[in-house]
Parts: sequence; C-alpha cells; structure tokens
Amino acid sequence: MAEQKSTNITWHGGQIGRAEREKVLGQRGATIWLTGLSGSGKSTIAVAAEAELVNRGKLAYVLDGDNVRHGLNSNLGFSPEDRTENIRRIGEVSKLFTDSGVIVFTSFISPYRADRDQARALFDAGDFIEVYVKADVDTCEERDPKGLYKKARAGEIPEFTGISAPYEEPEKPELVLDTANQSVEESVVALVRYLEEKGHLS
Repeated sequence: MAEQKSTNITWHGGQIGRAEREKVLGQRGATIWLTGLSGSGKSTIAVAAEAELVNRGKLAYVLDGDNVRHGLNSNLGFSPEDRTENIRRIGEVSKLFTDSGVIVFTSFISPYRADRDQARALFDAGDFIEVYVKADVDTCEERDPKGLYKKARAGEIPEFTGISAPYEEPEKPELVLDTANQSVEESVVALVRYLEEKGHLS
C-alpha cells in the first residue's frame, strides 16, 4: 500500500450520488479487469467490447496498459515495485470511473495476484470483475503482435512477463476467456453476456 503523505484533507461529498448517475446512463458501473500475458488478446477484446457497448448506447471506456504508461504512469518502469504501483494507480482510477457509472475495461498484464487482490479490495461486491484472458506463453509468443517476445528472448527487454518475470494466474476469476481456442468475437459475446446477466446493462 502506498504511504499516505497528504495531511489536513477532508473528503468532500457532492449532491449527486452514484445511483443518480447510473439512472441517467441506464447502466450499472463496473470495472472489468482483463489480465493475462502480453499477446493474449486483452486490449483487442477490451476495444471490441467497448465498441459493442457504445453501439448499444452504453458508456464504456478502455484503460490500456501501454496507453496509461504514456501519461499517468509514465514515471514507472517494470520492476516488481513499479508494477505494483502501476496497478495501484489504475485500481484507484478505475474505482472513480465505476463510481461515475461508467463500464471501464482495464487491459493490464497485472502479473501478481496480490496486486490484483489489492485492486479488488477497493470495490464493493460485484463492481470488480476479474477476467482471465487465457493463452499460454507459446501461443502468445507465436502471435507476438508487438515483437516483444523476440526482443525478450534476445535479452533486449529485462523483466518480461512469461519469459524472465513471473505471471501468477487468477485463482477464482469471474470469467475466463480462452483465447487460444476462441475468437475475439466469441470472447466479446461471452463478456457482454456476463455483463447482461449481472445487470450492468439494464
């Protein structure tokens, strides 16, 4: 947990609560936390699911691991400590999105269970949906859409998850998308169906 350094601060409540915002949007906010190896399909699924929801008239947004490191987390590297802080920040940002009534897809490798559990602990029950985008290293390395595995094998990228750094699979995710055996379209259908069943799109 990051050290609390701010002092002399008081939480300032507003006149409008989450229920009022969700009523305006006609949906229930949630954080869909997609975790998995690089190349497993997290970002592709998140972007496609976002488009599907927006086409249905819902408000959704993608927080992508690479994109966030261009701004908010540009001062973080890939050491275990920096990865933990990366996930801590995204957990807090995702909580704000969820409170605003938005359905937010986070696409982060987030390799450590403890970090994902810490993010989950920020949310009320049902607001944090852990989705394991499952594909083994061989499958991801064969895809290698960004050429990262090739660089990692050549020693050009230290601490690369799945090669020189660990990935801890989720033990009890709300949903598993086996992208080694199902298409992006099938994964999006399964994800949207889950959100429908849990009442997020009503």
